[in-house]
Amino acid sequence: MAKGDFVLFAQAKLDLGKKIHDLSTDALKIALIKSAANGGIDPTELTTDPRWGAGGGVNLSASEVAAGGNYVAGGVALAAVTYTLTGNTTKLDCSDINIPMHAANPINARWGIVYNNTAVGKQAIGFIDLGSDLNLTADAFDYIVNVNGLYQSV
Repeated sequence: MAKGDFVLFAQAKLDLGKKIHDLSTDALKIALIKSAANGGIDPTELTTDPRWGAGGGVNLSASEVAAGGNYVAGGVALAAVTYTLTGNTTKLDCSDINIPMHAANPINARWGIVYNNTAVGKQAIGFIDLGSDLNLTADAFDYIVNVNGLYQSV
């Protein structure tokens, strides 16, 4: 996995079949968490029933970075989310993600967790590998969504 890659949780594939996610209409958010080296968790595709909160196998919100500055607890809403089918390819897309630099921002963001804020269980959909701990007091968090969207499946 490389910096910037988005990985869909295996559980999210099952959750789609159980009608937990409607990627065309549900409110999706991205929240930042700490690495295992900083008292958080390092997610993998096989993370057991990942959730943003209690009720599943892994509560990713327990690893959230400290809120402050331009980062609010629970993360930021994804804008202009679309889920489309072209031929045999599905694509989950959204606007680029930006959290402006601020002196009170978190200093140890390692993973970006995309989760369904509409679902009662706040099931997580996937994660973005930030490559290393990011200090958002020194730099903005800018994630440029490429032409293939957050996730593309053939």
